[in-house]
Amino acid sequence: MKLSNARIVGDDASRRVDVFVDGGKITAIEPHDAELTHGADDVVDLDSRWIMPGLWDQHVHSSMWAQQSQRLDLSHTTSATEVAVTIATSVLAHTDGLIVGQGFRDALWPDQPTRALLDSAVYDIAVVLISGDLHSSWLNSLALERFGFYEHPTGFLREEEAFAVGSALSRVDPEILDVWIRDSAQEAASRGVVGIVDLEMTWEFENWRRRMAAGFDLLRVRVGVYPRFLERAIAEGLATGQQLAPLLEVGPFKVITDGSLNTRTAYCMEPYPGDGGNRGMLNIPPDELIDWIRTASDAGFSPAVHAIGDDANRLALDAFEAVGCRGRIEHAQLVAEEDFPRFAALGVAASVQPEHAMDDRDVADVYWAGRTDRTIALRRLLDAGAELLMGSDSPVAPLDPWATIAAAVSRSRDGREPWHPEQCITVEEALRASTQSTIAVGEVADIVVTRKNPLDCSSEELRSMRVDATILDGRFTHNEL
Repeated sequence: MKLSNARIVGDDASRRVDVFVDGGKITAIEPHDAELTHGADDVVDLDSRWIMPGLWDQHVHSSMWAQQSQRLDLSHTTSATEVAVTIATSVLAHTDGLIVGQGFRDALWPDQPTRALLDSAVYDIAVVLISGDLHSSWLNSLALERFGFYEHPTGFLREEEAFAVGSALSRVDPEILDVWIRDSAQEAASRGVVGIVDLEMTWEFENWRRRMAAGFDLLRVRVGVYPRFLERAIAEGLATGQQLAPLLEVGPFKVITDGSLNTRTAYCMEPYPGDGGNRGMLNIPPDELIDWIRTASDAGFSPAVHAIGDDANRLALDAFEAVGCRGRIEHAQLVAEEDFPRFAALGVAASVQPEHAMDDRDVADVYWAGRTDRTIALRRLLDAGAELLMGSDSPVAPLDPWATIAAAVSRSRDGREPWHPEQCITVEEALRASTQSTIAVGEVADIVVTRKNPLDCSSEELRSMRVDATILDGRFTHNEL
């Protein structure tokens, strides 16, 4: 295939090139020759459109991402009472006697979520409501009984209890879930996405093998492994980077050390205001974290450590230093001043989700007052030499790399004033953190085609960026040329 009359993002805007693709690779890049293009076979005329490497999302929960469209959206709610009224007054679809909602954020609510309040809204059908950050869930009495928590006093579950419910909800009929996955992947391809790192909390290898054996070919997928599956993964001879199928690869070893800001469980050096000295929740003691990282690293897995609070980030960096291996920290949401240089010094990448800064800014202003200049501090991380990897944590934020890039370069959304604009990064830097290849001979033919040059776009234009085509491994996964 020949991509004719293209402009390369980051190149001279006046230069037009023809890009030759064969066997899933870029085999040649030559000055555009209009005469040779005319009448040739297998030529795609890009009419001076812009091309750039395909986009990656470095942090996705695949099953929950796919199921999001099937759940009641609660992201607009501002109180527990409003949620209950929404549930009571909506005509809700339910499967197997279960209603599932998702997206509420309770940190600034004026009232408390209780099982009694949810029972008053719906008493004859089990109801499970998942928070926007996935670290808590709110159940009515029927749902508590169904998932083994009937004695729970409030019906509001956090961390491991909430994760257990979330994992149980992910057990959907494979034929149904695979359709939802394909639909979601097609939408992602339409936004220029060519690959994801799947950090679903269950064992996902068989699921992705099944999908790809059945013809799924819309994304490259790197599948992560959690502690409870590490022994199995090692026994099966898996290791990070191992290719299991043309588009399927073994991803990192993922371990969760603390909670989240919204649930006030992110493990911090200072207490949350008005919460009785609570500094958050440390899910894994430091010595145990070191053991997990060492075991995984020795077996060939690259560790990916979830750390949101500044104390959790420090302990994660301490663990990497103790083991002496490279890896990544997922989120790195609040980092102590003296810890920024340690990322580069230890070879630890910061896997960040810039849209979380937009979702969490109001909560952070209350619970991390005086520390928000260190919150999702992308500029500080880059200036300290850290490698940035950007993603969405979907379904926590939409799997849309252009929204991610816009948040990173503007620290703004919905017309609001930028939040700590000193932490903005450039479009070039954001694109680098969102790609895994380049437009060069010998590189994989993972290519995005746009009408606008992203480097010249405002944040609003980036969020609404039209993608005319996405090419994965040398073939179109999205084409509106």
